[in-house]
Amino acid sequence: MNLFINDIPIQIMRLDELPPAGHINFEIDASTEVITKAKLIHHVWIRQVSVQDMDLILDLINTKVPSHLISLYISVLDYEALKLFLTTRFKVVKAAGGLVRKKDKFLMIYRMKKWDLPKGKKESGETYKEAAVREVAEECNIEVKLGKKVCTTWHTYTMNKNSMLKKTRWYKMDLIDDSKSKPCMEEDIEELRWMTQKEVYHALENSYKSIRFVFEEYYRKKNKISD
Repeated sequence: MNLFINDIPIQIMRLDELPPAGHINFEIDASTEVITKAKLIHHVWIRQVSVQDMDLILDLINTKVPSHLISLYISVLDYEALKLFLTTRFKVVKAAGGLVRKKDKFLMIYRMKKWDLPKGKKESGETYKEAAVREVAEECNIEVKLGKKVCTTWHTYTMNKNSMLKKTRWYKMDLIDDSKSKPCMEEDIEELRWMTQKEVYHALENSYKSIRFVFEEYYRKKNKISD
């Protein structure tokens, strides 16, 4: 489960899963150690995490006080119970978005002073795939051909003092027609821009960690297929 809190990437894993080699600075065993904010520095792996431990971890991370945590890997005792806990602690919002390709370029949108990808909430009775295509069309006024799913991200935010958890499914898309493309001002989109891989790399410096993750997953799967 790819969770983002305060733009900090958190990988929630089953007990038999391991973080990527070389990605960890500090390791904590929740069954024998007390989890404190002081221990959450740089890249951390917390093992043997219960639902109660996760509740504490969320409180430590979801704060306005600056954190020295860069990324977090969490191995949970009961993966399904943990997912159920998250859906009870937060109000879940379902959404979908697209990584749109035009030959060797990708479509990015500039919204709220950040580079982003087109996405939006899934409507009642709508599939994730239908929502993804509709949102891209509404936000950018382009026609696309839907491809395979890239990944799913989860991120938290607050709306009207309510704790929200947005689940977004991301899909590859190929451009069909952008002759009438324009940014949707009603969605606070100021600009649409087709970017090369190098331009995307620089744009991600002023984006969200979740958007960077989508691109990383896209290239990881693309390279795996080419291998």
